[in-house]
Amino acid sequence: MLVVVGGHSRNIGKTSVVEGLIRKLRSRKWTALKITQYGHGVCSHVGEACGCETEPDHPFALSEEYEPSKTDSGRFLAAGAERSFWLRTPMGELARAKKTLAKIVGSGANVIIESNSVLELVEPDVFLMVLDFSCEDFKPSSLRYMDRADAFIVIDRGINVPLWQDVSRGLWDQKPQFVVKPPAYVTAAISDFVRSRLSPAAVR
Repeated sequence: MLVVVGGHSRNIGKTSVVEGLIRKLRSRKWTALKITQYGHGVCSHVGEACGCETEPDHPFALSEEYEPSKTDSGRFLAAGAERSFWLRTPMGELARAKKTLAKIVGSGANVIIESNSVLELVEPDVFLMVLDFSCEDFKPSSLRYMDRADAFIVIDRGINVPLWQDVSRGLWDQKPQFVVKPPAYVTAAISDFVRSRLSPAAVR
């Protein structure tokens, strides 16, 4: 099974959703992957470079986390993932890591990926998109994949009307929506929704 979690902006809870799904469905023995594309400015939410840039002569970089830690990939391990990877590429260059990505996807029965852009290369069993109405930023790349979402996870921050402009309500209001309130990013309803999409071969 392949699950993809994306979102319309950075720092709205995508990693927490992945972490929560791994924890709720721990028996699935997940292989987790976070994809970062750099070149759009500072990646870190604390205002400092996150160190995701690859070496100049390499089109991408892949690292595996081996111990739980406060990094995103380390958090996946702490939540119960069997393996956890971090793939970095320059903006728009993810296709150059296609073979490596295919190996990771094929390495486990259940794989979960935090990314929007990976949808260029894979057809997931479930694509969940995180929405935060209080965040005005809406990446054009996210808008491109919105119609492929199977369901939306809406972060409850006390705002019922999104601050986005030029985003049609019909793109997100006609599909299942799960409202969550941090720090609980994954409810029983969300995990049940993902579980219902598991193929018989993936069920343990």
